[in-house]
Amino acid sequence: MKIFTAEQIRECDRYTIHNEPVSSIQLMEKAAQACSDWISENCKNHRKVIVFCGSGNNGGDGLAIGRILYLKGFNVDVFVNALNQKFSDDASVNFKRLKDFSGIDVKTFQEIDQYHFDHKTIIIDALFGTGLSRNLEGEYKMLIDKLNEKENTKISIDIPSGLFADVITGTDSTVFKADYTLSFQFWKKSFLHPETGKHTGKVIILDIDLSKEYISDTKTSDFVIDDTLVENIFKPKQEFSHKGTYGRVTIVGGSYGKIGAEVLATKSALRTGAGLTFTLAPKCGYEILQTSCPEAMFKEGGTEYIEKFDIEENSVCGIGSGLGTHTDTAEAFLRFLKQYSKPMVLDADALNIISRDNKNIKLVPEKSIITPHPKEFERLFGSTADSFERVELARRKAVEYKIYIVLKDHHTQIITPEGKVYYNITGNAGLAKGGSGDILTGVLASLLAQGYTEEETAVFGVWFHGRAADFAAANYSKEAMLPTDVINEFGNIFEEINKKATNKL
Repeated sequence: MKIFTAEQIRECDRYTIHNEPVSSIQLMEKAAQACSDWISENCKNHRKVIVFCGSGNNGGDGLAIGRILYLKGFNVDVFVNALNQKFSDDASVNFKRLKDFSGIDVKTFQEIDQYHFDHKTIIIDALFGTGLSRNLEGEYKMLIDKLNEKENTKISIDIPSGLFADVITGTDSTVFKADYTLSFQFWKKSFLHPETGKHTGKVIILDIDLSKEYISDTKTSDFVIDDTLVENIFKPKQEFSHKGTYGRVTIVGGSYGKIGAEVLATKSALRTGAGLTFTLAPKCGYEILQTSCPEAMFKEGGTEYIEKFDIEENSVCGIGSGLGTHTDTAEAFLRFLKQYSKPMVLDADALNIISRDNKNIKLVPEKSIITPHPKEFERLFGSTADSFERVELARRKAVEYKIYIVLKDHHTQIITPEGKVYYNITGNAGLAKGGSGDILTGVLASLLAQGYTEEETAVFGVWFHGRAADFAAANYSKEAMLPTDVINEFGNIFEEINKKATNKL
């Protein structure tokens, strides 16, 4: 799914109105109907709704939502700035329609202090849409501050009021804190970054039939990984195939006390479908790895840490899990990089060794995939003020060094050498445990070995890793789930995507 800027979204609205058989007021009605249907279906234990409406088209959406929910049997009250408020043209139409219903009370913002909010009242925010370009102040700031203090379920229409669509909102700015954001057609970039996404709650994308032609023809460098993209990438196993069909992978890592990381990376490579899996580790991990991963072939790279990188011929390397940064390991790894030219997957201590000298990044083979978390990224490329700046720096570095950067975050970003950014929306806080990154290394190396392109590997692998974590969280909870639980869900994910890919029931 493409991510558009606020201006591109407005242009998409205009294009749809001018080129499709729909007027602006009809498009507003369609958006309001989609929101009302979702609220009616998902809020069955709530029968009272309060809608806070601004004077623009976001407010017009709110006015229409209030009317439709009233017709669906909800008790509805609407708050506006003033009873003689001047609205936008379409919002004005919906305000007149609303006033035809005597059962809907229209109140002013000043009356909020006297209003009774029972615990089953839903608060709907339709104050400001994507056109907002400055921080809230005055009565609107005071209003949202008061609403944020309420413990009621809160729903924002299209975007939480006070939040900007394309850029970071100041940390001291007032923003409506939604439990759900019902957004039209597209993800907004601000939903996907931690500084701003914390205000959205759960994001629900509602299809309101905006012009498919405009969406297809309009260019962007930012994308959300959705099911359609993944299904187009995925390659089901063919019946007439053999282990040689699915490539060789060598997982390189482990050191005394950190063999578990190598086990996790190896297991995930095996479970993701590589034809042959080798594990290069120090001798101290031999019995552990052969016992826990008997399907993988062990190659000794040292005694208590890796001293030599003897990579199996024609295999894809996944390097870094539990590797350690011993002087001998670091020297051997850098020598290996100087003589190796094939794309590989680098994580953890492999990146920490590279970051010791900013010249080392030039040794990474083109088209390789590196998977830093924010601190590792900072050590490699420098600090940034926020995650928005970080992804732009990653974009420049991916282009400069012709590598793929998997920038791990709540919504992990995959940045390509062409400067494209893919945001992943699978995964959860249960992955905030040691070992989760080791699993991802194994997944990526395995997919790359199986013949997926580097871009396909990064996009599919990150989505797959997060999807398995969502299954694990459903079964064990985010708090109790372990990285091994994530690996154990791989089969369920493959079963799910195979059914979709082959259109089987």
